[in-house]
Amino acid sequence: MIALKKNSLITLVIIFSILIAAILAVYITGNGYIFKAVRKTWLKGHRTTHIDDYPDFDNHIIAAGIPQYWDFHPDYGHIQLTDTLRKELEDFQTIGFAIIKDGKLLYEEYWDDYSSESYTNSFSMAKTITTMLLGKALEQGFIRSLDEPLVDFIPEFSRDTFGCLATVGDLSAMTSGFDWTEEYYSPFNVMTQAYFGNNIEKQLLNRRFSQAPGGHFRYCSADTQLLAIVLKRATGKNLAQYLSEEFWQPMGMEHDALWSISGGIEKSFCCIHSNVRDFAKFGQLLLQDGKWNGKQLLDSAFVKRMITPNYRAFDQDEPKKYGYSIWIDEEHDPLFYGMMGHLGQRIIVVPDKSVVIVRLGKSKDTLHSGKGHLDVDTYYFVDEVMKII
Repeated sequence: MIALKKNSLITLVIIFSILIAAILAVYITGNGYIFKAVRKTWLKGHRTTHIDDYPDFDNHIIAAGIPQYWDFHPDYGHIQLTDTLRKELEDFQTIGFAIIKDGKLLYEEYWDDYSSESYTNSFSMAKTITTMLLGKALEQGFIRSLDEPLVDFIPEFSRDTFGCLATVGDLSAMTSGFDWTEEYYSPFNVMTQAYFGNNIEKQLLNRRFSQAPGGHFRYCSADTQLLAIVLKRATGKNLAQYLSEEFWQPMGMEHDALWSISGGIEKSFCCIHSNVRDFAKFGQLLLQDGKWNGKQLLDSAFVKRMITPNYRAFDQDEPKKYGYSIWIDEEHDPLFYGMMGHLGQRIIVVPDKSVVIVRLGKSKDTLHSGKGHLDVDTYYFVDEVMKII
């Protein structure tokens, strides 16, 4: 009996020692972010990042100025969603939905105690906003052109064979050839480290380019994060401050917003926390070719470039679905383009109908297929809203 107890104790000590050694190894190798990722997702009942996670991170404030409230459309309060659209919205945990028609708020609805003031995560819609900041930096001369070499701003890549060839424009068009893999549901990958790690700039600058830039489109969150480094070094401002000065305040956003940071720099591939009404203004700005209240906030030629497919980045028989940080379907009737995020965050613009559609929520439709080359829910939103208007 004593021998059995002694053996059990030795076994427990060995198991505990192995566990401690494994934990230490994770931290020593710089992978301590894994524990934060597990704690902030799986242990909270989420399979991946979620829309209410801004308290889990440090944030920079995107300061609002004097608010400009949406005018209400004459039909506000007098229209109803189609049964198909309502089912799509509610099946996938939508928390906010709005339709802007002719620059006026036509419809809005909120679920699960969310409101027009609730902070929720933009996820990858932030990529489009980052490219808007790039357009502004071009106008102001901080960056010479989209063809300016990346190493002008990030000389750390000057000894990288392919990195020397990459341009600022490659980062926005997702044609950089950077060594990166998009994966959102495992703790053991570069995306999880980027999201939960403590120094995203260091992480990216320790990686390299795996292929020649300027070629085929390949969706890569690291491209937008590298663009954040470029913008910060070029302007001398953090992105939240720059966004506040050049867009948030001039567009009269109703509320301050938050932009989550890692190692002092904004996570530009994601993580602007705002609300339906303020997000909608970015769609309206694109619809109005960069003009707001009679002032050209973003060069119209740059807006045109954003919303036009980057044809050279796609094979001849491949859908031309991406411009400069904008998703596009030119084949659909009516044509639409938009800003899109991980869990179904959407700012969709239907230019021929002067419509902006905003949807925020906790998950997205992956059950249906065959509607087009973009996420299937975007087609439900566009087609059903066309019936409504």
